[in-house]
Amino acid sequence: MIEVNSAMQPLLFPELPPREQMYAALVARDETFVGVFLACVKTTGIFCLPTCRARKPKPENVDYVVTAADALRDGYRACKVCRPLELAGQHPDWIQALLDEIRAHPERRLTDADLAHRKLDPVKARRYFKQTFGVTFQGWQRATRVGSAMEALRAGAGVDASVETSVAGSTAATGFESESGFRDAWQRLFGASPTGSAPGGMIVSDRITSPLGPLLVAATAGGLALVEFLDRRMLETQIMTLRKRFDTPVVPGRNEHLDRIERELDAYFAGRLRTFDVQLDVRGTPFQEDVWRALRDVPYGTTASYADLARAIGRPGAARAVGRANGDNRIAIVLPCHRIVGADGQLTGYGGGLWRKRRLLEIESA
Repeated sequence: MIEVNSAMQPLLFPELPPREQMYAALVARDETFVGVFLACVKTTGIFCLPTCRARKPKPENVDYVVTAADALRDGYRACKVCRPLELAGQHPDWIQALLDEIRAHPERRLTDADLAHRKLDPVKARRYFKQTFGVTFQGWQRATRVGSAMEALRAGAGVDASVETSVAGSTAATGFESESGFRDAWQRLFGASPTGSAPGGMIVSDRITSPLGPLLVAATAGGLALVEFLDRRMLETQIMTLRKRFDTPVVPGRNEHLDRIERELDAYFAGRLRTFDVQLDVRGTPFQEDVWRALRDVPYGTTASYADLARAIGRPGAARAVGRANGDNRIAIVLPCHRIVGADGQLTGYGGGLWRKRRLLEIESA
């Protein structure tokens, strides 16, 4: 039996007007709402001012955030029509140059050594990106790289030869210089061509939105195998581990498990769902799988310690190893590693960032 702590302090979310009111303001281009919200269009990956002249999306295809930093952290790009980043002020020239380079060449990986070679201070860059965009410079690059690859899915790319034109279109939309560059970047990450065939044994993947940022989800024919935030530092490692565990590539696509987890996550973030019913396909070491099964026994709205989890699997002296297995969990939120805290009740490491851990717990305590 896992001991739990049901006493959690509520955390505050930024206040936004009702969705219906914001959508009406977006359609009407109401100037009084400038500075109140930004509209993030799921189908294009663009965020706009309420006054934007661009064609309006359907209401169900719009997310709303308070600041440009929120939108950028969630993987959206600034609209070239209404230029919402100008509302947030100009970036220093050296930051703007980095932003332009990352967007133009998302497949590149600029290291701290690369910055130092350009006579830029890596610590200063890390601090600026963290304060302005909510992620470090390396986190920004990772989110841009993976998000750019996943733009093929936004554009409607499937998993057979009929999507050649979609991938070609996605190449331009995502900022890759060439189709071959896009394909190479995709294959390095996912182990398969974005237009490769997808027999039943392959893992299909898609990108879905959430109030805490975009998620990469993947599933086999047997069940859900991955739920990770796109800006997580270990995301690429998790994808490679997934490929090795299942001995199969990851390809763009959908199946019933991804459809189901998208519906269930929507209900979870809306406070309507406490228990996930989506079928899982979880593979790890026997110890990891014991820990991950025990995670599902930590009730919604409560927390438990690493020591509690170790006792629950019959390994009372293995709290540290439990912590490592917790960090290796590839199915965030559904396998609720965010409910595991330190022995003193303090929030400790979380792959998606402690701010997300706090918000997940706040959702569950409401």
